[in-house]
Amino acid sequence: MLIAAALLGSLASCGDGGDGEGDGGTVRSSGEHGRAGDADRSKGKSPAAARAAEDDDEDDEDEKLRPFSLVATGDLLVHDSIIRQARADSGGSGYDFRTMLAAAKPVASKADLAICHMETVYGEDDGPFSGYPAFVTPPQLARAVKDTGYDSCSTASNHTLDDGSDGVERTLDAMDEAGLRHAGSARSEAESTRPAMLRAGGANVAQLAYTYGTNGIPLPEDKPWTVNMIDRDRIIADARAARKAGADVVVVSLHWGTEWQEAPDATQKSLSRKLTASRSGGRKDIDLILGTHAHVPQAYEKVNGTWVVHGMGDQIAGKMDDPRGTMGSAARFTFAPPRTRDGSWTVRKAEYLPFLMETTPRHTLVNLAAPAARKAGYERQRAFSTITEAVLSRGAAKDGLRLGR
Repeated sequence: MLIAAALLGSLASCGDGGDGEGDGGTVRSSGEHGRAGDADRSKGKSPAAARAAEDDDEDDEDEKLRPFSLVATGDLLVHDSIIRQARADSGGSGYDFRTMLAAAKPVASKADLAICHMETVYGEDDGPFSGYPAFVTPPQLARAVKDTGYDSCSTASNHTLDDGSDGVERTLDAMDEAGLRHAGSARSEAESTRPAMLRAGGANVAQLAYTYGTNGIPLPEDKPWTVNMIDRDRIIADARAARKAGADVVVVSLHWGTEWQEAPDATQKSLSRKLTASRSGGRKDIDLILGTHAHVPQAYEKVNGTWVVHGMGDQIAGKMDDPRGTMGSAARFTFAPPRTRDGSWTVRKAEYLPFLMETTPRHTLVNLAAPAARKAGYERQRAFSTITEAVLSRGAAKDGLRLGR
């Protein structure tokens, strides 16, 4: 379903309020009211009041020119062992995911905008819960992710329908309650037509999300809009609709690729070329692509001048037969405002930060960007090398990607 008309109508009805939650949210307009509105406001005012209004206008202009940083991380894959760890960390009453995510907090909380990938769906407050193959996760994860510093999460994955549309509804309800925005799944057809619209620095940022499939589970016949499926034409149409609705930057989260394969597959390479080549009036329709699903670190690269992160690996996951399943990267991009009124926001700095989910003696996320962290054992050194080799495997270093801190 193409969303242009619905998105424009829903945002127009939201007015100039702050960011909302639930079925849509609002965008604080970057404004094209120009000086005409300023002049109207100054009519009939005292000189002091007029000067104050002009100062406010200058502050608004400064805000529009403020750059912003965006951080994104990989799959939150809540295996049985992760659930048991969260239970233990809560002291046996409830589920506390904050302790195992603590290493991500300095990175996520310092970013102007932090995006996660919510791989699994939630159960009732008291369960029952399950891991692989049909994941049902404690809903306390939403609050932990928000407390870690995240603002929004993609929710379209091959596990989105593991507990049917009821699981989707519980997940989005819990994320709303935690103040965590979301894109990729929906409780209503109206909600399915709207991306997550967020404010970062001086920009309005739209997040869109899609998945390649749902593990053979069919979309509900009466709710075919429950999960966004990857379709090139729809993605481009959605991106254009978001731009028309006021988005300065459009971010697309894609659950794609071949599991356990570090190299991007043919579909990833083909789709990324087509999406990044799409233009409207000479301007990119999509400004950044963030990939998940493969469970191993994958390459970053510039495609048609646009950064594509093919896969960030897993952020949290239980111990798996392949040690790469607990390795991932955080992508951090700093966007600069346009130099002209009709220009585009551009990435002026691109970084990656390697992370490892240690599974013994407990499940704990470790930031490997600091040299001291990498020196604490062979497994950490191996993880750092594996992640870095994968991330840089398609020439990202030549395009300016650097190890962050």
